[in-house]
Amino acid sequence: MGEPQSTAPPPPPPPVPARQPSSLVQPSHKRHKSKARVLRVFRSVFRSLPIITPACNMGSLPLGIPDGHRNSPGTRITGTLFGYRKGRVSLSMQETPRCLPTLVIELAMQTNVLQKEMSSGMVRIALECEKRGDKDKTRLMDEPLWTMYCNGKKSGYGVKREASEEDLNVMELLKAVSMGAGVLPGNSEIEGPDAELAYMRAHFQRVVGSRDSETLYMLSPEGNNGPELSIFFVRI
Repeated sequence: MGEPQSTAPPPPPPPVPARQPSSLVQPSHKRHKSKARVLRVFRSVFRSLPIITPACNMGSLPLGIPDGHRNSPGTRITGTLFGYRKGRVSLSMQETPRCLPTLVIELAMQTNVLQKEMSSGMVRIALECEKRGDKDKTRLMDEPLWTMYCNGKKSGYGVKREASEEDLNVMELLKAVSMGAGVLPGNSEIEGPDAELAYMRAHFQRVVGSRDSETLYMLSPEGNNGPELSIFFVRI
């Protein structure tokens, strides 16, 4: 009998390519600090206004951005709504398209449903949460769970979450986009080979009413009669 033949070990798998580091930058805290006094004055004006409670009276919500706030300094941000067509849509808020998100909320609505609502011309989303007590210091945008209403109809719960790797990848791909809508190639391992991720990005005017109410008004280009979108954050 001959000597047993030795079997060569299989070649090692090719190394997984390292993910390119994100080029998104941190939001500018220095600029916010320099405008703190302006914002305090801005907020004090709104503290005299009643807090909107969309669950009780959606008809009281303004239909668009009030004329007095269109040119308010230091309140314009970048907002992106994105998601797979049959998945839940997420909202990302950024200081600019080149900054890391300051807030990501997964909304209680499928992306294709929101697209249908937007085609009607006007969408009002209200996100409500309960007050914790007078001594609680939680910032409004740090609340983890929201009851969501779309055009007066309760649709479920919105959840704040940390930006995922896929979220950051979307923001990286859209870094050069200030306004617009379209589709991006999705994650085929999750959504299948024909997955597409839809997005809509726009400038929003951020109006702080009080420590318990803030509003985002989508800003359309001058002369554009496109859809109107307002997002209300209210603690009641």
